[in-house]
Amino acid sequence: MTVTRFAPSPTGYIHVGNLRTALMNYLIARKSGGQFILRLDDTDRERSKQEYADGIMRDLEWLGLTWDRVERQSDRLGRYMEAAEDLKRVGRFYEAFESPTELDLKRKKLLNMGKPPVYDRASLKLTDDDKARMRAEGRAGYWRFLLDQSRIEWTDGILGPISIDAASVSDPVLIRADGQVLYTFASSVDDIDMGVTHIVRGADHVTNTATQIQIIQAMGGTPPAFAHHSLLTGAQGEELSKRLGTLSLRDLRAAGIEPLALLSLMARLGSSKPVELAGSLDELAEGFDIGSFGSAPTKFNPDDLKPLTRAHLQRLPLAAVTGQLDALGVPADLQPGFWTVASQNIEILADLDRWWTLCRDGAEPVVAPEDAGFVRDALALLPARPWDTGTWAAWTNAVKDATGRKGKGLFMPLRRALTGMDHGPEMAQLMPLLQVVRAA
Repeated sequence: MTVTRFAPSPTGYIHVGNLRTALMNYLIARKSGGQFILRLDDTDRERSKQEYADGIMRDLEWLGLTWDRVERQSDRLGRYMEAAEDLKRVGRFYEAFESPTELDLKRKKLLNMGKPPVYDRASLKLTDDDKARMRAEGRAGYWRFLLDQSRIEWTDGILGPISIDAASVSDPVLIRADGQVLYTFASSVDDIDMGVTHIVRGADHVTNTATQIQIIQAMGGTPPAFAHHSLLTGAQGEELSKRLGTLSLRDLRAAGIEPLALLSLMARLGSSKPVELAGSLDELAEGFDIGSFGSAPTKFNPDDLKPLTRAHLQRLPLAAVTGQLDALGVPADLQPGFWTVASQNIEILADLDRWWTLCRDGAEPVVAPEDAGFVRDALALLPARPWDTGTWAAWTNAVKDATGRKGKGLFMPLRRALTGMDHGPEMAQLMPLLQVVRAA
């Protein structure tokens, strides 16, 4: 069975960059009838917060990205210690004692010599007496994974063949001196235990993938199939990372962006397929192809979500918005006509309030001085209620006959007087909905 996972750290709210990862893993699982795991990587006890975990779940539920089960790394700390002991027994885990300052000096020395800043494995030479002395001095040991310094190769689902020389990579720290299990190790253990078969994540994780492949193999596991998607940039190619906080899913939701608009864009952005508004998540899953994505940085423009949101709203049937219309107080008998008019004239669903306010309370008339007499005379000719879709034509014909006005000179002053706007819905459709017409 195909098993994928989305593994956010609950140290903040998720943004469009995180969504790209979540969605790709979700679609792979759903297309194949597999499982999608939400795994909260919450081993950072200081920064991980329940409010962020709850926020992540709300965002995914809003989008319809339902998970088959939730896992928390904080519940598995004992399992990580077991795995660490196994790696110690096979000689792939070793204790190191350098301070951050000492490590920084080593890196700078190597860089000044024109060499890559790779850890020198000095701690492998420490005797038991050396380690005891360091502990007596107040130093706390941390644990590194001993890489097999050969080439690590895999065929990436997006990037193609990848080959990394493990000798060019420092032995990764997997457990900190304070006992915190780090992402690289915890994720490797989890991916084995949870049977994860496919992992899609950002291109900034390629080196992590190389080391995780060896860690998984050292624990007797089979590495999943990896794919690394490109990173997002701004619309002009500028770095987006500093703006991602303003592109959180909760902020996009508050701005009125519709879930399927966001999902439709993110499921195709950076691929060879055109962005098209999908009718459902199932439709997105059926057409999803990880191999269609490229490796070049992908430009993301939040403004692209607006026309997709508008198009999605225009497709919605009345039944999908009855709850919103009821909440606004739109009478049941007016809801079909109101939705027909409003759906074609809103950017986001919250705009419904503005249109119902116009229909219920009338608009502040906009009347040019030279049109004041004309509008006054025209309003006197308004037919008696009830109004229907033929009222606008009957009224304007009567006004035309009485005043001799025609064309734009006839219609525009009357539109402005009734709606306060130069543009908007077809007046024939709007007239039956107008509960109040204010005197000009």
